[in-house]
Amino acid sequence: MSAKMKAAVFVEPGRIEITDKAIPDVGANDALVRITTTTICGTDVHILKGEYPVAKGLTVGHEPVGVIEKLGSAVAGYREGQRVIAGAICPSFTSYASQDGAPSQDGSYLIASGQCGGHGYKATAGWRFGNMIDGTQAEYVLVPDAQANLAPVPDGLSDEEVLMCPDIMSTGFKGAENAHIKIGDTVVIFAQGPIGLCATAGARLLGATTIIAVDGNDHRLAISSAMGADVTLNFKTCDVVSEIMKLTGGRGVDASIEALGTQGTFESALRVLKPGGTLSSLGVYSSDLTIPLAAFAAGLGDHRIVTALCPGGKERMRRLLNVVASRRVDLSRLVTHTFKLDDIVAAYDLFAHQRDGVLKVAIKPN
Repeated sequence: MSAKMKAAVFVEPGRIEITDKAIPDVGANDALVRITTTTICGTDVHILKGEYPVAKGLTVGHEPVGVIEKLGSAVAGYREGQRVIAGAICPSFTSYASQDGAPSQDGSYLIASGQCGGHGYKATAGWRFGNMIDGTQAEYVLVPDAQANLAPVPDGLSDEEVLMCPDIMSTGFKGAENAHIKIGDTVVIFAQGPIGLCATAGARLLGATTIIAVDGNDHRLAISSAMGADVTLNFKTCDVVSEIMKLTGGRGVDASIEALGTQGTFESALRVLKPGGTLSSLGVYSSDLTIPLAAFAAGLGDHRIVTALCPGGKERMRRLLNVVASRRVDLSRLVTHTFKLDDIVAAYDLFAHQRDGVLKVAIKPN
């Protein structure tokens, strides 16, 4: 009889529950990682609500921090007992997309409209944990293509300090990277949830000297100041577009980063953009977007609109871990609550309803 582990699985819309599952067998290119800390993502909440389709019985979660329990025979350069992370996106790096410079899209394909929440698109082999294969909200996770995806955790770093690397930090930093930020730029980030806060930190690291953070939550805006924001605007108390145009002398910002995924934030991000500026979109949108004619300059404004899915792979993770180890950013402050794996249903309820100042939760199997 196979050894068992606890895992949080998708049962049906509205229900994720703890159950017993067999500990996975390890193939030649795999690694079995014992999870020490994982977390809940906004995407997991979409799965819980049935807004993003996954198979019933799938273990959810895609942000692993843990220890190598067992290595496949073909995996070299790692050792059992080693602390590691793996990106939420774990590409094989063998696909056309990967070799064409878009490894996050490794295996993505179009499907019939209506089968993927109406989007007509499903990310497959790039985003595998908790999507196509069993994920990380469990005692163990099987990491595929481990040679390409495992990254050792530097000595002296806690699980909480590196917990954002697999997804939130990689996504937020990619938003800043896609914004083509130059030294001396003025940048606005719409929404200061975990991804927006990471985009704020990334903009600072890339050389932006005026960073404007927008949110409706004063607590999050206070954290954004600590992450590098120079100006904070609460959209509940001011006309954000007017304020930003005043701050820039009517010129507009060099780049705007949209980190929520709504028509309103996308439109505002475009309205404050200078001619020739970049709108970097990180939001996951649930309906069609409309582009306002004037803000888009009827298509003649030399604007760039760039989207992103968080980069994965061991080299991406190595770089993010280096940033954390350098102490240039402290993302452990985003971990506001800790739960045992057995209590993950309560953790989902807290996170999904955004109570008690929650930003991210740490889930501990043991």
